[in-house]
Amino acid sequence: MSDITTAINDIITSINDALWTYLLIGALVLCGLWFTVKTKGVQFRMIGEMLRLLGDGGKEKLNNKHSHISSFEAFAVSVATRVGTGNLAGVATAIAIGGPGAVFWMWVIALIGSATAFVESTLGQLYKQRHKESFIGGPAYYIKRGLHCRWMSVLFAILITVTFGLSYNSIQSNTICDAMHTAFGWSPVWVGAVLTAIALYIVFGGIHRIAHVSSVLVPVMAIGYFILAVVIIVMNIGEIPHVMKVIVTNAFGFEQMAGGGLGATMMNGVKRGLFSNEAGEGSAPNVAATATTSHPVKQGLIQALGVFTDTLLVCSCTAFIILISGLYTTPDLNGIALTQDALQSEIGGFGPVFIAIAILLFAFSSIIGNYYYGEANIRFMTQSRTVMTIYRLLSGGVVIMFGALMSLQLVWNIGDLCMALLTACNLIAIVALGRYAFRLLDDYRRQKRQGIKEPTFHRSQMPDIETDIDCWDE
Repeated sequence: MSDITTAINDIITSINDALWTYLLIGALVLCGLWFTVKTKGVQFRMIGEMLRLLGDGGKEKLNNKHSHISSFEAFAVSVATRVGTGNLAGVATAIAIGGPGAVFWMWVIALIGSATAFVESTLGQLYKQRHKESFIGGPAYYIKRGLHCRWMSVLFAILITVTFGLSYNSIQSNTICDAMHTAFGWSPVWVGAVLTAIALYIVFGGIHRIAHVSSVLVPVMAIGYFILAVVIIVMNIGEIPHVMKVIVTNAFGFEQMAGGGLGATMMNGVKRGLFSNEAGEGSAPNVAATATTSHPVKQGLIQALGVFTDTLLVCSCTAFIILISGLYTTPDLNGIALTQDALQSEIGGFGPVFIAIAILLFAFSSIIGNYYYGEANIRFMTQSRTVMTIYRLLSGGVVIMFGALMSLQLVWNIGDLCMALLTACNLIAIVALGRYAFRLLDDYRRQKRQGIKEPTFHRSQMPDIETDIDCWDE
């Protein structure tokens, strides 16, 4: 069985290298730059508005009715999937394989990718549809209604369900089990069984239970981990100039170019950066569409802020801890074990325990958020209760046990392959439909210049596509 697993892993690795080297790295960067130019640097110029909207993102009142899902809850669910194993295990993997310079490329993909996140989430809001519990939407919906391409919308729905609901959940489970085994010596079988039981309870509760759990867990876990990282950085403040130098020199260093390692540095930085912040992957628009808000741009801005929160804050915390420790040069030390050992070198035996608890919160919130992405897209394809029940059992049960028992390399390679296919499909769609997001942003800015604090949108403002828009008639 191990020989078969190794052979499958090698095949998937070869396919991933071809996809990421020759297609997605260039496409992600070019799309991010294009959207940055067309939105006049929305991710930089409107940070203040992003923070204001997030602060006002409690229950909005529209026509004297409370929203089903608030802007903040939608933000929390999307951040729940972003802030997970990618921030702790993914960063460590990128540094271990690609070197410290991979951190620089994670920052780059976050800075330009936040414009991509704005465009896709604004489109998710524009083309959302009414649902009995909340609004529903995402790339499958804007591909169908905006591009009028049914087969492509179904393809995306299948890809995101497999990627998030199945593949990514196996990665989260694998990382939790590895962290618990390192810290406490607990068997992955038993940890996987407990995770399965809890996940099944939550996923059968629907988006409201997911939103509630995420809105509680995400701020607590992110703030706690961030505070600890800041304390460690302050304790080692004299090392920061050296750490920054190592990151930048390795990102562009002649040694990497001469040795052929520059490509590996960029590839691992971009892959792990995308896995962590999901900008352009087509995931965040699914939950962005659930929010009730007065203008599509509002949720686009909030989701763009989520990219900064994930990569520039949480991922950077992990990177600094690992680089300060110097353990990234240790052979065969990778994944969550590298992060745990790095933290242990700074704060002692409490380090692995803290990371085990943190990764449990980070990754478990990702599991329930990932599940919702699959649910939303299955509802796009079919209303069959039987299909939904099977999916819930697979996402909340089978793949969690699979991830608990499989190797780190296999689950990450499967995830990379699914992520590449999913991202390629979404990038095609948002490049074709991006002009509508630009028009919405221009309208939002115009209303703000007129002194309107809370801009509004009505579908009659876009008569050329009014019949393609299901909502926005109030």
